[in-house]
Amino acid sequence: MKYSVIVPVYNRPDEVKELLESLSLQSFKDFEVIIVEDGSKVPCDDVVSSFSGNLDVKYFTKDNSGPGQTRNYGAERAQGEFLIILDSDVIVPQGYFEAIEKELIKADTDAFGGPDRAHGSFTPVQKAINYSMTSFFTTGGIRGGKVKMDKFYPRSFNMGVRRSVYSALGGFSAMRFGEDIDFSIRIFKGGYRCRLFPEAWVYHKRRTDFRKFFKQVHNSGIARINLFKKYPESLKAVHLLPAAFTVGVALLVVLSFFWAWFLLPIVLYAVLVFADSFGKALLHENPFKDSLKIGLLSIAASFIQLIGYGTGFLRAWWERCVLGRGEVEAFKKNFYK
Repeated sequence: MKYSVIVPVYNRPDEVKELLESLSLQSFKDFEVIIVEDGSKVPCDDVVSSFSGNLDVKYFTKDNSGPGQTRNYGAERAQGEFLIILDSDVIVPQGYFEAIEKELIKADTDAFGGPDRAHGSFTPVQKAINYSMTSFFTTGGIRGGKVKMDKFYPRSFNMGVRRSVYSALGGFSAMRFGEDIDFSIRIFKGGYRCRLFPEAWVYHKRRTDFRKFFKQVHNSGIARINLFKKYPESLKAVHLLPAAFTVGVALLVVLSFFWAWFLLPIVLYAVLVFADSFGKALLHENPFKDSLKIGLLSIAASFIQLIGYGTGFLRAWWERCVLGRGEVEAFKKNFYK
């Protein structure tokens, strides 16, 4: 068998249904799907069983231990040459596996990953969040695409790795957040080949409202410092940008009480984000009114993405680097829930 698709799930039966529907429509069939329920209170066993006639799908349940350990559980039961790691909130477009096959024929590799896009059915908020997570004007250039600000590190929403390499590296670590970057770092440190597959993209829903989105990116900022403590060389100049943006915005807002023109850089950035998001929404055939809404919401999403990440980064820097606290000790109240 060529591929094993591994999906950790926690209380998301509706999303699993959409993902399995998209997998059942693939013309390439040499793959199995392994769904691992991570201690969910709302299981998806009925959803999975409804696809047993269309997919080679296996369903497992286990006690809650987080996404990384749940992926490891699935990997131990996988048969494929390559493991495809997907989040439960993605939809796979037709031709996904063909795109992977094409890249592997072009140049063999040990690990790979692909970018993400917004589906037409996503809400304006989801499309705005997707923009903020993929735009060059936020930190999207770090995450993968044809233009990157840093070396590409596969993320767990759309990651592939040779099963033998996965086993040699011991799979994902016990980190609660940032475990996918930790794994990607170990791929590079192990001397394995890793590439971006630009056409092997997925639709990724991410978060459904701004409150959940802020929590997600805040935790990502914390994870970056935790990764720095583990791999000091992993911290690059681009990772400091959200923290610098956060401090800069706060300083400009304070100074604006003395002279309103200090708000001009913030306004200009908001206009730039709006114009870029609005234009891209129109190009993706969104109606003018919806594109306008997406553009406006993208301003909020971009500020939340940068400031959420920046505050998490600064908070973790204070807790871990200044106060010298351990990873669990510093964030036991809200980071490891």
